[in-house]
Amino acid sequence: MKKRIMAVYDVDPFFADRFAEAANQKGTVPFTVMAFTSMERLKQFAQENPIEILLVDAGAEAAAREIKAGQLVLLSDGEIVPEAEGCPSVYKYQAADHIIREVMACYSAAPQQPAMALTGRPSQLIGVYSPVNRCLKTSFALTLGQILGKEGRVLYLNLEDCSGLRVIMGQQGPGDFSDVLYYYSQQGGLNWARLKSLVYTWDNLDYILPARYPEDLCQVSGEEMAGLLQSIAGEGIYEQIVVDLGQFGRKALPILLLCEGIYMPVRQDWISAAKLQEFEEYAAVSGHEELLGRIRKVKLPYHSSFGGQKNYLDQLLWGELGDYVRQLLKGGGRS
Repeated sequence: MKKRIMAVYDVDPFFADRFAEAANQKGTVPFTVMAFTSMERLKQFAQENPIEILLVDAGAEAAAREIKAGQLVLLSDGEIVPEAEGCPSVYKYQAADHIIREVMACYSAAPQQPAMALTGRPSQLIGVYSPVNRCLKTSFALTLGQILGKEGRVLYLNLEDCSGLRVIMGQQGPGDFSDVLYYYSQQGGLNWARLKSLVYTWDNLDYILPARYPEDLCQVSGEEMAGLLQSIAGEGIYEQIVVDLGQFGRKALPILLLCEGIYMPVRQDWISAAKLQEFEEYAAVSGHEELLGRIRKVKLPYHSSFGGQKNYLDQLLWGELGDYVRQLLKGGGRS
């Protein structure tokens, strides 16, 4: 599918070029981002090519309004820019993924959003679930998503009541999975632009912060959550979506049925084995015994050398767990 165009105009050639390179490199925005440092060239280009989003330096607003574009967004250098009708602004001196998230929030708020998909096919859902507690499930899911993200576009979603992900990522920004639930509850309210407005990035992995309040998840049935995940996958923004189900209980079953692959971290103690047996019996009596054939049980390497928040994410990737996941994806690894 041909991507639409996001044009960026700034008198600073380094800013425009760096932003376009960063936005195009990851490829999870269904636009071709083009940099311009000449207003005349931008106008000439716009005469022959439709521009969906136009980002321009706030000082060039008057000239930019002469250009036909689906959405005009001003780039502010820190001074307060009064928001004219249909013309929001974002702060330009921040990370490119932060700018993209804010621009997508502006774009998603515009009426009559076009339906676009990046890959033209639904994302593959990969489930990470275990009825066993304290089995390194979230550490495994994050490591899996990061390593898969080196080969393609990957999104990580955490459905735990209290995941700790805000602390782990050091991210307290606005927007989380509660907003996804809200948009989805509105008819036609969830689209790729709104999703991208909620996405944060850790190196190769995109993620949406988990729901801030556990009751937001408690009010959603397993079938409704499965429908939501199908909707996200159907946008085709990502090649794979890693779903960390947490302790979603028996509501997890409708979600697991959607997953093309399921990893289940397990432990070897007797109580953990009893919990696993109970899950397998439930899958069988509920008529979904075939699901068990898609589950790969993994016995993860335990370690005592992990430090605190500062180095934890790096240690996930380059420690024993990262090595284990790489071998697992190559077809090896203990199971």
